[in-house]
Amino acid sequence: MNDSASIHPALAVDIRHRLGGFRLDTAFESSGHLTALFGPSGSGKTSLVNIIAGLIRPEEGRIIVDGRTLVDTSRGKFVPKHRRRIGYVFQDARLFPHMTVRQNLAYGRFFAPRSERYVEEKTVIDLLGIGGLLERRPEGLSGGEKQRVAIGRALIASPRLILMDEPLASLDEPRKAEILPYIERLRDETKVPIVYVSHSVAEVAQLATDVVLLSAGKIAASGPAAEVLQRLDLLPDEEIGEGGALLDMALDRHDDKFGMTVLVSAAGEIRVPKIDAPPGARVRLRIRARDVMVATAKPHGLSALNVLAGRISSLTSGAGPLVDVTIDCNGVPVLARLTRQSTHTLGLKLGQQVFAVVKTLSFDRASTTRSIRIDA
Repeated sequence: MNDSASIHPALAVDIRHRLGGFRLDTAFESSGHLTALFGPSGSGKTSLVNIIAGLIRPEEGRIIVDGRTLVDTSRGKFVPKHRRRIGYVFQDARLFPHMTVRQNLAYGRFFAPRSERYVEEKTVIDLLGIGGLLERRPEGLSGGEKQRVAIGRALIASPRLILMDEPLASLDEPRKAEILPYIERLRDETKVPIVYVSHSVAEVAQLATDVVLLSAGKIAASGPAAEVLQRLDLLPDEEIGEGGALLDMALDRHDDKFGMTVLVSAAGEIRVPKIDAPPGARVRLRIRARDVMVATAKPHGLSALNVLAGRISSLTSGAGPLVDVTIDCNGVPVLARLTRQSTHTLGLKLGQQVFAVVKTLSFDRASTTRSIRIDA
């Protein structure tokens, strides 16, 4: 990549549009990296990315990418989709079946003026690990391989922005696990801003720097992923159990005797099943609120290995019998979801010193990922 790839183009969206009886009214800005459009089915995620891509002409508003205005209805400006320099990766790869992988990639190159190309074909092939696929046709590829090629075709066009509309939705869990590291590399190594549509908290927690949470066509919350994913009251019902805290931690050491990795941060020390990363690596750890127990005294004789000391900074009553408890662990918030009965029995109150207890086995592969590099 040359220097132009190290720039983080800004994305600014301020759109109002009606689709039948559904109204989309959204405004957000992103400085680059990976912005997740998150929310339940029917919240307007795909409609919004189609507007950004130029597939739908909005009734009112503006879209700006890297300082370039693509839409401004007040001035009658609408840049057609083929001139926007936006790469679009769909849920299904949409590769040309009569072309080889190499030819599909070359098709993407066609859309990048020679003077504006900032990525070489070999760089894309190496980044996505598709060198062994170049002479094969889509019918001979797995679902994960097809999506990697589709990402490559979008990237090789040297886009100003990449849109990814639930690219993992049609894949089974092993294929998702296969492709997620490549999307992480795309986010970290190319510096091309990405807008990523998803309804999965696990995907968003692993990939996103920022989250725009949509509900019924409007933005319910937006901001850094660590802040938005703690808003359990705003998450879709089917995803509430996946919400919680995101901690940026350092890998301190591996405990080979017990197959563990020890992570450290201001919050304290946390042991997780061994992960493949060297000491000193930065790790993003997701602690689901449902996996956190609260003790009013430091526990002893307990099988759970992770105990973090802190003070209660908020108590929020949710629907039904639930209470969300935020524990400030030396400046790092950890969220626990308890029953009202437990909260009452323990006599929990603001400012009280407590201990957050988390079982090591509550952390899976999706809970421990390499931290996002926010380089200049």
